[in-house]
Amino acid sequence: MAKFFDCITEELQSFIVAQHLFFVGSAPLSPTGHINLSPKGLDCFRILSPNRVAYLDLTGSSNETSAHLQENGRITFMFCAFKEPPCILRLYGQGHTILPSSTQWNALYSLFSSLPGTRQIIVAHIDKVQTSCGLGVPLYEYRGQRQALVNWATKKGEQGVQDYQQQKNLVSLDGLSTPLSKLP
Repeated sequence: MAKFFDCITEELQSFIVAQHLFFVGSAPLSPTGHINLSPKGLDCFRILSPNRVAYLDLTGSSNETSAHLQENGRITFMFCAFKEPPCILRLYGQGHTILPSSTQWNALYSLFSSLPGTRQIIVAHIDKVQTSCGLGVPLYEYRGQRQALVNWATKKGEQGVQDYQQQKNLVSLDGLSTPLSKLP
């Protein structure tokens, strides 16, 4: 049932682009650390090449993925078909965080629509791609993206979002620092 690929093929790229939701998984090295699994939407995923992807990461209640990447780089992306035909696609790789202060920021950020509350861009080199049947995934109808996170960031304003990041996004649940903790 499962098939493995060395890269994101054109067919798999078409599948990814058609999805409205993806999941990001990461974990610390500690066997007692918390595994993180985050759903993402808002058209924030981009395929940069057959082995390189990025997503625009918005400010949230924690910053686990960034902390895990800084510690060990491991990242997994998962896309599920919620309509026919069924399919699950996983991208396995090594990732890192690009902050707005990085020299790479402008080139990457220009690939995305501007969204209030943008925190960072996560970039990953993909070394293994896997598809599986997805026969157990239920059928769902897409009704649209939620705007609550964008509205929250707009209401907070740029300074309010930065203050929130300083309060909530510098350290992971397991006490790992994030790249934001190194900013002045």
